[in-house]
Amino acid sequence: MTLHSIQVQDLVETQIYENEEQVVQDALHYFLLERPDLRILAAVRRYQSDPELSLAKAAALAGVSLERMKEILERHNVPLRLGPATLAEARAEMATLKGWHDANPG
Repeated sequence: MTLHSIQVQDLVETQIYENEEQVVQDALHYFLLERPDLRILAAVRRYQSDPELSLAKAAALAGVSLERMKEILERHNVPLRLGPATLAEARAEMATLKGWHDANPG
């Protein structure tokens, strides 16, 4: 069996994965690890199209620091939405930043 002939269902039937969604999610995860440019572009597009997505969450999606995300958005001519509109948004943004910082020490 060559790599080109393995199908998603093959991985489920051999009980390597429980279902097709897990296969796709795992494949997407590793694909985006190998292609940070696509991960960053996806974060930029989401930030543009989703007014609920904070700058901190976009940075976490892109796998970059908050300052780096600001630079990326400026390079893509995307205006920054700075500052949370509510206290709940501020708390959510702080939690996201803390999570990113804890996952990326140093």
